[in-house]
Amino acid sequence: MAVTVENLTKRYGEKVALDNVSFDVKKGDILGIIGKSGAGKTTLIKILRGVESFDEGKIEVCGKTENLREITAIHLQRNFALWAEPAIYNIIRKLYAVRTDSDEGLPLEEEMEEYRKDATEILKLVGLEHKKDAYSNILSGGEKQRLILGRQLAKIYAKNGDGVLLLDEPATMACPASKQILLDVLKNINEKLGVTIIVTSHLPEIHKYLCKSCILIENGKIIMKDTPEKVVDEFLKDMVEAYDRLSKPTDKTVVEVEDASKRYYVVNGGETLNLKDISFKVKEKEILSILGPSGTGKSVILRLLAGLEAPDKGVVKLEGIDLKDFGWNRMNLRRKIGIMHQEFSLAHYLTVNELLKYRLGVKSIETVESAKLKAAELGISPKMVDGLYQLLDLPETEMRNKLDKIGISEMVVRKLFPAKPVEYDANELLEALDLNKETLNKKPTELSGGEKVRVAMALQLALEPDILLLDEPFGDLDPLTLREVSNYLKKINDTVGTTIILISHHVELIKEISDRAILIDEGKLLMNGNPEEICEKFIERSNSKFMNQ
Repeated sequence: MAVTVENLTKRYGEKVALDNVSFDVKKGDILGIIGKSGAGKTTLIKILRGVESFDEGKIEVCGKTENLREITAIHLQRNFALWAEPAIYNIIRKLYAVRTDSDEGLPLEEEMEEYRKDATEILKLVGLEHKKDAYSNILSGGEKQRLILGRQLAKIYAKNGDGVLLLDEPATMACPASKQILLDVLKNINEKLGVTIIVTSHLPEIHKYLCKSCILIENGKIIMKDTPEKVVDEFLKDMVEAYDRLSKPTDKTVVEVEDASKRYYVVNGGETLNLKDISFKVKEKEILSILGPSGTGKSVILRLLAGLEAPDKGVVKLEGIDLKDFGWNRMNLRRKIGIMHQEFSLAHYLTVNELLKYRLGVKSIETVESAKLKAAELGISPKMVDGLYQLLDLPETEMRNKLDKIGISEMVVRKLFPAKPVEYDANELLEALDLNKETLNKKPTELSGGEKVRVAMALQLALEPDILLLDEPFGDLDPLTLREVSNYLKKINDTVGTTIILISHHVELIKEISDRAILIDEGKLLMNGNPEEICEKFIERSNSKFMNQ
């Protein structure tokens, strides 16, 4: 056996994360692990990797019971830890570290050619050979995931297939075409090198397409081990019914995008994005979905709609306000916009309850009025105040980087917008997002990957915004939780009238929730209309065989 697990138990205080878990994996097998967020999947993967301790039981990987990191490679969900260098150097550094049993340095000049050749082969495996000279920080979310997988493959590649590849939601952020590439890569290395693979995924179709066997885990216990088809059927049997949305879009236009273009060009990386003449409108209370392959500019469009980026040419208006016109009107508009980024971050030092109260405080009318008074006292222009206020809608790391560039301390922003915590009854929201009340007292480091996603979404939904922008927030959600979240989005659209614009690769969700969809590819808006038709065209263009499982 490549992996043997016997009576494994793991506790976090009083919580039992894994409860007497036992299973084995044959050499060369591909085992799938499926279950709801928080069921214990990631904990199990980390223990197999050797980076997490356990309380009881026994583990043996490739004949070893200790130093498991030497014979395992791992890719964790929503992990974007990469060197800020060309993609090929990210692979070369990993190869060098494995072959020399050292840190991720760079080989000597006379060795570089051989490393470059091997790294190029690995980039081919993950479909990134054409981006080998592109810096990692300008890759799309899906491309970053493929590069991270390439780094893990480098470890197996360097050892001629020995060891076990552990994958925790490896295709979370990827578009269907990228997922298909990843799955076929995994199949190929499994067949050609005999690599044993253990993969967690919320997506039933991935297990059906990729895995030879599958286990279902609930509340830290293995409920079933069987074929992927039988396990998936058992997993999905408790899905709730879809909520029938009552509201319809009004005739009022709240979003106007006219001939918007945006081009990014990086030295040594070439042209990374070229959006050309994008035009569309969104009605009040409409739910619009944006589809397209990774790297085509979907996230950039959402940032344009949030006013976080400005188009090179063209106009973006929300509620009739041109987002290039910084000032009090635009600042008041920002209070009514919620945005959840693909690479969101949660302050690790605050509890979920504190995060909710702070977010509501930042977006309150009192905070905006207070900022106006302080700006007048300090002689700061409305344009500058508005520009600083929008930084609070960015992930924390990006906000700090931008402040560093303009030479302003984060403390200045916090003093200008000293958000007084707002009391909030979160019970209904927590229930809708399948989060228990204990979540309020936890810090982000105590949450599972899926729980973090739902908390990040809660921070936006609590605002009951007029316009809600969601950048692929659903990748970490299992189908059961996804249905509950989609139901809540439809309910908030019904009760509050929130206009929702979302990016997602979940075609079934898009068909279920959307009034309209648009398809973006090759820098252009290719289709605009019926969600069913556009989803089918998207699948056809993606050539994604796994979606037919």
